[in-house]
Amino acid sequence: MGGITREKLQEIKETQAHTVAVRSGRISATLDGEKHLMVGGGTASHASGSQLVLHALEDAIQKHDLTARCRLIETGNDSFAALAPAMVVYPEGVYYVRLTPDDAEAIAVEHLIGGHPVERLLYRDSTTETPIPRMMDIPYFAHQKLITLRNYSLIDPENIDEAIGRDAYQGAAKALLDMSPQQIIETLKTSGLRGRGGAGFPSGLKWEFAAHSQSDIKYVLCNADEGDPGAFMDRSVLEADPHAVIEGMIIAARAIGAHQGYIYCRAEYPLAIKRVTVAIEQARSHGLLGADILNSNFSFDLQIYQGAGAFVCGEETALMTSIEGKRGMPRPRPPFPAQQGLWGKPTVLNNVETIANVAQIIVNDGPWYAGIGTEGSKGTKVFALSGKVNNSGIIEVPMGMSIADIVYKIGGGVPDRKRLKAVQLGGPSGGCIPAELLDTVTDYEAISTTGAIMGSGGMVVMDEDNCMVDIARFFMEFCQEESCGKCTPCREGTKRMLELLTKITEGRGEMNDLDTLEQVAKMVKDSSLCGLGQTAPNPVLSTLRYFRDEYEEHIREHRCRAGACKALITYRIDENKCTACGRCKKVCPSDAIVGEKKVAHTIDPDKCIRCGSCVSVCVFDAIEVV
Repeated sequence: MGGITREKLQEIKETQAHTVAVRSGRISATLDGEKHLMVGGGTASHASGSQLVLHALEDAIQKHDLTARCRLIETGNDSFAALAPAMVVYPEGVYYVRLTPDDAEAIAVEHLIGGHPVERLLYRDSTTETPIPRMMDIPYFAHQKLITLRNYSLIDPENIDEAIGRDAYQGAAKALLDMSPQQIIETLKTSGLRGRGGAGFPSGLKWEFAAHSQSDIKYVLCNADEGDPGAFMDRSVLEADPHAVIEGMIIAARAIGAHQGYIYCRAEYPLAIKRVTVAIEQARSHGLLGADILNSNFSFDLQIYQGAGAFVCGEETALMTSIEGKRGMPRPRPPFPAQQGLWGKPTVLNNVETIANVAQIIVNDGPWYAGIGTEGSKGTKVFALSGKVNNSGIIEVPMGMSIADIVYKIGGGVPDRKRLKAVQLGGPSGGCIPAELLDTVTDYEAISTTGAIMGSGGMVVMDEDNCMVDIARFFMEFCQEESCGKCTPCREGTKRMLELLTKITEGRGEMNDLDTLEQVAKMVKDSSLCGLGQTAPNPVLSTLRYFRDEYEEHIREHRCRAGACKALITYRIDENKCTACGRCKKVCPSDAIVGEKKVAHTIDPDKCIRCGSCVSVCVFDAIEVV
């Protein structure tokens, strides 16, 4: 279908009008009406068994002769990951959670034939246990605002026509046929869109620098090398709506005068790579990539480059070095990539979320996007909400929403009535924001005042059972392993900080170690070559700032209040609670638990390896950490 025109694009959109109407709820639900069963099918859903559910539903639909009025679609939706496998039934918008293959028959008989949702499969309010049938009535979804994630649960990510039905490539058509490159850039600048990869640099300004650079060859790159622990935003966007990224890259290419692009995606994301590959092939077959796109005399094509999983390749110059076929290591700036980037040519690089916003900004204009968010941070932000929180998954909220609202209104609070201690924001490059600062809003500058950063959007909730010294050690171990070793401050400084943190968590720390730790952290932050080293000390500095008392307890009292540092804890069996059932004795790998039948057991501290196996199997809460 080469040589597609704007009119043909509109024609494809119109063929999808009925599908869009069904999934938007504009067609009222009737007993005999067409139903679309949208089964979440991202990586998290697959891991939870969604494909088995999909096959079971397919069998049930065929068994009951429902194929004529039921469409079964696998989406890329992993939004509410804690409840996967999940499915939305349109036009009703009924949301089923934690499905198993055995549930398919009940859905077919009771809902698809009988017209009544299967109540036991619905989401239930965590406090009242009241079933909530409709997806958008669930607090987790009701408090979100979707722009980047607007097509979650609404399209088949491997069907370009469904994406076009939801306005895909309308922004590209407007940018290529109705706007000059400078008008595109001005629209982006007016929108206030800032880079969602962590630094928050104004995207329009970055594009303008590249556009003004003189060169016969320029490049547009998408950074999908998501490597932060607790981050899965980019992967989810690529799996659920790959055409949003392709379209954004086309617009960026037009703005700066580039004709070749690369999506740099880590090889650990096979499903994302598969769906982007399919999307690229479909875009080419529709004439939306390649030569003379939409008869605009503008040509652009792109390909996927698979990274080997090096965290440092999330840094823009290291990523470019990797694409060039060399070891992914950062290089000094200036010159900046907008002047000399990939193969020494002017290059624009944005992360997945940033690019996925672009087409909607072009379609709706800059002031529309600028009307969302705060004065300095416009639009929405996607977060991967995880850790000690009831509702984990991918969320999108307007900039300016407080961290407390995210954790409690969307996340449903902390499980088991535990006390929230901190929220780690920004991954290993971020910081730990304590509970008393949870009213901090999601704004680049507001978050930076706490010692954390927005980062790419990893948000990990921690409760009273988390040791903040151990958390700092965990992130430092990650950064030290991922350091490329090119610059001395990062290579040696992260190693030294890890040694000091390990010493403290093992009960060997001294008070002067805290001053040394802080001095080294500031040195690494101020003198490292790239963003990895410059931000690696953030977890250390933020925990020293807000949780210094925990560090001092580890040193002075040889005590870890959270019971997370094994060298500082001792297990003891409460003889008043122990029933001598023998469960703990059976699982102890070091034979440290002794005792006869009907006699309270004891733990030999010399043999105990502090693995915690006994605690996990004791049903009487008889084993204490002292």
